[in-house]
Amino acid sequence: MSKAAKRLGIHPMTLRQWAIDGKIPFTWVGRERRFSSIDVENMKRGSASASSHPRREVLYVRVSGSLGQESSLETQEQELRATSAGEIVKVVRDRGSGLKENRPGLNRVLAMVSDGSVTVVRVTHEDRLARFGVGWLKRLFAVYGVTVEVLHPKKLGGRDELLEDFIALVTTFAGRLYGMRSAENRKRLLVESGQCSNEGRAS
Repeated sequence: MSKAAKRLGIHPMTLRQWAIDGKIPFTWVGRERRFSSIDVENMKRGSASASSHPRREVLYVRVSGSLGQESSLETQEQELRATSAGEIVKVVRDRGSGLKENRPGLNRVLAMVSDGSVTVVRVTHEDRLARFGVGWLKRLFAVYGVTVEVLHPKKLGGRDELLEDFIALVTTFAGRLYGMRSAENRKRLLVESGQCSNEGRAS
């Protein structure tokens, strides 16, 4: 890995992340990743070619709540703007769970990726883009020559990462269940006050 990274002019940890993201093929030799010199040269030529094209960024910021949390959106945007290395084409704001696939903001990002409006999608944390399936999104974006950059990448691995995913799932579904119960309680109170019919409750 160190020799391949040196030939590419990047840090070994960057190459490791490229390998994890599927940007460059590798094979396992024992517990070490090995890279073909042909693949390394192809990646080097591709990087040189990409550098001749202007860098156009879309900044994607997201919060889970439908109300409030404006400060979180502002903080995410400020962090991304401060570390921008190219033209910021658009800042896309989204509200909704990271488990929800059909988000208006995410759909706008997908449209911009597919029509060639941007070359880089930037987020503060990977889970802002999605709770699960970010790898698939990265591969889809790569088809259009677009990369995903995470300002604060995960440093977890193995059991810790699985535990974090499990906690995220439990938290999300617990929140949804609480929301459903709250809606039922509101409807029950309306029925008891006579503002809502029992037929409406049954429906």
